[in-house]
Amino acid sequence: MTRRRWLADQVVGDRAFLLGKNAEHLARVLRGQVGQQFEIATPAGVHLGTILEIDPDRVTFSLTELPSSGAAQQGPLIHLYLAIFKFDRLEWAVEKCTELGASSIVPVIAQRTDTHLAGAAQKRLERWRRIAREAAQQSRRDRAPEVRTPEKLDRVIGEAAGKRIVLAETERERRLAELVEADSEMSLAIGPEGGWTESELVLFHEHGWIPASLGSTILRAETAAIAALAVAQA
Repeated sequence: MTRRRWLADQVVGDRAFLLGKNAEHLARVLRGQVGQQFEIATPAGVHLGTILEIDPDRVTFSLTELPSSGAAQQGPLIHLYLAIFKFDRLEWAVEKCTELGASSIVPVIAQRTDTHLAGAAQKRLERWRRIAREAAQQSRRDRAPEVRTPEKLDRVIGEAAGKRIVLAETERERRLAELVEADSEMSLAIGPEGGWTESELVLFHEHGWIPASLGSTILRAETAAIAALAVAQA
C-alpha cells in the first residue's frame, strides 16, 4: 500500500513537524497514531517519517532513510505565468497545474484582467499557496510550487527562466508541442479572458517570448493552462 506523503512545515535535525491545519487534519480527521509511518518531503528530500508525538496543533516525526524504489524521472522545470481571471476557476487551475508538475506559478495582472480581481488578488495569495500545497501532497510531489506575489505583466515578463513561450490565440503556425520537446526548463504564459492585447504581444516579442498555439479552438484560461502543462510534461 502506498504511504501518504506530507510536506513538512518545519524540520530540525532528524525531526520533522506538521503544524496548524496539516497537524489537525492528521490528528483529528485521519486519526493518526504514534508509530504510524508516512513519507515526509523536506528540503533535503523525501524521508520515512514515524509519528513520535501527535496533537491537533503539532505532529512530530522521526526521520529515517526511505527505501529506494529506483530513481524517479525528473520532468522539466515549468514556470507558469498565469493572467488572473475569476478566482474560482483560477483556484481550480492552480490545483490542477500543481498536480501536473508546475515548478512555480506567477499570477499576472494583464491589461484585460478585471480591475476588481486585480485589486483583490493579493488577499487571495495565501489561499492559492495553501491550495498548491494540498495538491502537491495529494499528488505525492516532493515540494509545492512557489506561488508568487501577483505582479503586473511588464514587471515580470523579462525575468522568466528557460525557453519563453506565450500562448496566443492569434498564432496560426507554431504549435506548443513543436517547441518544448527537448527543453529542461521553460516559462509558459497564459492570457486572461479575452486573451492578450496586441501591445502585450509586442511586449512579449521584445523580451524574447515565442508565440505558440494549442490548436484551432478557443480555450478558457483554466483549460489552456492545464492543456499547456500536459503538453509540456508529455
